[in-house]
Amino acid sequence: MAGNSFGKLFRLTTFGESHGGAIGGIIDGCPARVKLDLNEIQVELDRRKPGQSAITTQRKETDEVLFLSGILDGVTLGTPIGFIIQNQDQKSKDYSKIADVFRPSHADYTYEKKYGIRDANGGGRSSARETACRVVAGAIANQILAQVGITIQSFVSQVGDIGVNKSFAALDLNQIDSTLVRCPDHETAAKMEDLIRAIRKEGDTIGGQITCLIKGTPIGLGEPVFDRLNADLAKAMFSINAVKGFELGAGFNAITMKGSEHNDAFVNNGDGIRTLTNHSGGIQGGISNGDEIYFNVAFKPIATIMQKQVTVDKNGKSAEIKGEGRHDPCVVPRAVPIVDAMTALVILDHYLLAKTNQL
Repeated sequence: MAGNSFGKLFRLTTFGESHGGAIGGIIDGCPARVKLDLNEIQVELDRRKPGQSAITTQRKETDEVLFLSGILDGVTLGTPIGFIIQNQDQKSKDYSKIADVFRPSHADYTYEKKYGIRDANGGGRSSARETACRVVAGAIANQILAQVGITIQSFVSQVGDIGVNKSFAALDLNQIDSTLVRCPDHETAAKMEDLIRAIRKEGDTIGGQITCLIKGTPIGLGEPVFDRLNADLAKAMFSINAVKGFELGAGFNAITMKGSEHNDAFVNNGDGIRTLTNHSGGIQGGISNGDEIYFNVAFKPIATIMQKQVTVDKNGKSAEIKGEGRHDPCVVPRAVPIVDAMTALVILDHYLLAKTNQL
């Protein structure tokens, strides 16, 4: 199986299955002599881990990361950083009844057809459990970026048909983690939480949207033509389980705008060239223009539902399936740190590449 590595200069390779002994990764290309706050890395893992609130899956995992190499007394050595996270609360019996049938909208059928074998326990490699490894690498990348003045903040901006009707500039993003759903608008967050609880009682699931804001990005990140910054951000987001859409800046709203409305006019007020608006989302021609980068990521409803569905088994015979075990009714609250992490991996990779090009 290929496709287990991400990045060029700052490169992450992950391994492990949902119900295996452990998951883990190797980070290659991390600069040397970077002072890391290992506790802060664990904080990010805790934001992603299951069982953290009443509106997430109740699988219990401590998600404690154990670093095996590349770090000495909290300082990076410049050598590969190896780490593992033990799986402690696997319940493979929850999947024994569905080992021979294909779950609707899961990776079961495509994995079976592509490889001729699959791990039915929790989805194996296709499980979102793997994203914990990305959070580790992303947390390291975020700390490096913070040292050069780049910050990344993601929050839940919509669940089902309940959305935040304010721009990110009007929100206090320091309040992201003050609600269970990770929406900084408390009034909207309460409605989202009520909806998720109602959906869970129905044995169903619901989708949502995460908005990400990047501040402090210098001009010049991104490489035309095939390594555009926005293209790599889109690829990073689509590598996350359940993602179905990505839009940068004005996004799909640009369809209804005229060029005279969408164009970001340039001005020079004596403090450098800037744009009056930011419909471009901070990226033009695939290269960062120094403005704030912002984008939305759409997540589908989780495929496992506690209702009966029709499907087929390995022999193509009609079957019926109903979800069992522990599953999220809505993925977006736990996906926030994953979006943060994948964004950090892209931005740091391009930052290091830009520095290399200047040598």
